[in-house]
Amino acid sequence: MSVKPALPLKERMKHAIADETLIAAVKKTTDRLEGGKLSSSEALGNWEEWRKQGSRIRSHVVEHLDYYLGQLIENVKKRGGHVHIADSAKEAVDIFLRITREKNAKSVIKSKSMVSEEVHVNKALEDIGVEVIESDLGEYIIQLFGEAPSHIIVPAIHKNRYQIKDKFNEISGENLTEDTPTLTAFARRQLRKAFLQADIGVSGCNFAIAETGSIVMFTNEGNGRMVTTLPPVHVAFMGMERLIPSFEDLETFVNLLPRSATGQKITTYVSVINGARQEGDLDGAQEFHLIIVDNGRSKILGDEEFQEVLNCIRCGACLNVCPVYRHIGGHAYGDVYPGPIGAVLTPLLRDDMETWGDLPYASSLCGACTEACPVRIPLHDMLVRHRARYVKLGLAPKWEQMAFKAWSKTFARPGRYKLSMKAARLMVPFMARDGFIEKGPLNMMGWTHARHFPSPAKQSFREQWSKLSGELKGGGDHE
Repeated sequence: MSVKPALPLKERMKHAIADETLIAAVKKTTDRLEGGKLSSSEALGNWEEWRKQGSRIRSHVVEHLDYYLGQLIENVKKRGGHVHIADSAKEAVDIFLRITREKNAKSVIKSKSMVSEEVHVNKALEDIGVEVIESDLGEYIIQLFGEAPSHIIVPAIHKNRYQIKDKFNEISGENLTEDTPTLTAFARRQLRKAFLQADIGVSGCNFAIAETGSIVMFTNEGNGRMVTTLPPVHVAFMGMERLIPSFEDLETFVNLLPRSATGQKITTYVSVINGARQEGDLDGAQEFHLIIVDNGRSKILGDEEFQEVLNCIRCGACLNVCPVYRHIGGHAYGDVYPGPIGAVLTPLLRDDMETWGDLPYASSLCGACTEACPVRIPLHDMLVRHRARYVKLGLAPKWEQMAFKAWSKTFARPGRYKLSMKAARLMVPFMARDGFIEKGPLNMMGWTHARHFPSPAKQSFREQWSKLSGELKGGGDHE
């Protein structure tokens, strides 16, 4: 199932950059998340050792994925659960729709699940007339706006409280104020009815524990527990790589994931679900289904240049530090996974470089994403590898190929380099004003469209150094 964006990447970015409300909202929240992560990881101590341990566990699982998947499936079935393997997004949706029809379900309530977003479950349910309601507050808000998540952890990061207040008033006819307790109380009243009426509860899966057949969810709002215990049927969507071997390994990710995602020492709820309700249990769904989704992951598994991206634990830390994401938000990336991880993952999952191959260019290659990643995925290296493949496939614009060839020849010879710099400086008086270039030529327009470009110095560093060196040798006065 391939969904293509309505506009090309550059157009999507132009729209995002022009939205000052979006930029302010994203900056405010990512600043808070990044600050929280730094303080909570420092308080934990030995953060780099925790990162290395997380990386080791995830790499071990990915290298032995067939073994741990087999162990997980066996143990889920031992507890009475039903396991389904979906090779593609379409298969995942078809499996879920079959369950929905078998249960004659009219209403579905969901906890947060990026995989269900990836395969577009909501649209499929709406197409067959089944009501689907998101119960995570951020997901609930963007569902009312008819939008997709724009952050992995904070889906409505691009909205401010005034926009949310207006939307709540629009659908309710009430006159709510924009204070947080009022808005959350309204959402709570709406969702309580949905929890009690739902025929099926859908959740994601932060991790699945192979040795016990358990799924683990990290949540803050309590909605995850309601979704997995109140409706008679619980269906969990899981990317096939989201495994850890044992409960002992969970400790590492209980420390890494919340700190990296929200700056919390631990989330409000860490739920471990061992299938459906057993005899003597006070609550829980009567039936449990686990849909394990491949949807391109097997192909990544066999790709040495990108296999490590399967180590991702979906914390969103790379988004919070990315200078590009912070200026354009998530929707400009065009698909479910935004930011640096999305720029790496989307072309691989969609297996369509012609449509998604320019996403890795939405990066400054500063490496902040790699430094922030709690399991040490070399994201900026992967972005470069993607770009190399994009060029080899002949998808880069012809003018760009010619420009880089010229750049390579110029920079290979010092004489040519000096001459080109002199020529560039001769153009400065015609282009710059007050030390900045406001409208650049050719590809520089992409930069000056949203900000001014610093004017080059009148003299190069080497020229300034030669002059200074001469003055020093001449014995000038110096303080």
